[in-house]
Amino acid sequence: MPSLSDPRQSQRALRFFLVEDSEVIRQNLTGTLEEMLGMQVVGWAASETDALTWLNQPHEGHEGCDLMIIDIFLAHGTGLEVLRRAREAAPGTRLVVLSNYATPEMRRRCLALGADRVFDKSAELDELIAYCETLSDTPRS
Repeated sequence: MPSLSDPRQSQRALRFFLVEDSEVIRQNLTGTLEEMLGMQVVGWAASETDALTWLNQPHEGHEGCDLMIIDIFLAHGTGLEVLRRAREAAPGTRLVVLSNYATPEMRRRCLALGADRVFDKSAELDELIAYCETLSDTPRS
């Protein structure tokens, strides 16, 4: 339990939106980030269309979202357009790609579209969690 002098007590939880078509990965990643880091999921989308709909709706959701975690290859559509549109619609939101296809070329492409970081699902989950932890420790308004 954090002490009363812990500065994180006064900060709100880091809020994230997840674009992932695998229900198992959505549940496991959300559970891990909520339990380990105290993050709060503000929503999720399983397709490009659903993610773009969420981004295009005027609501507090993406304005209060600190981080989007985006899979590239979805069952319906891709995360590449989501990534591009998220950079425009939510400029202050950190954008992270989490993909099984984090090849050097795909990493370059994602970074060019506005990703802050790219992580390989099969080999870099610890790095993603560490990155989220650094964001959680950063003061937010």
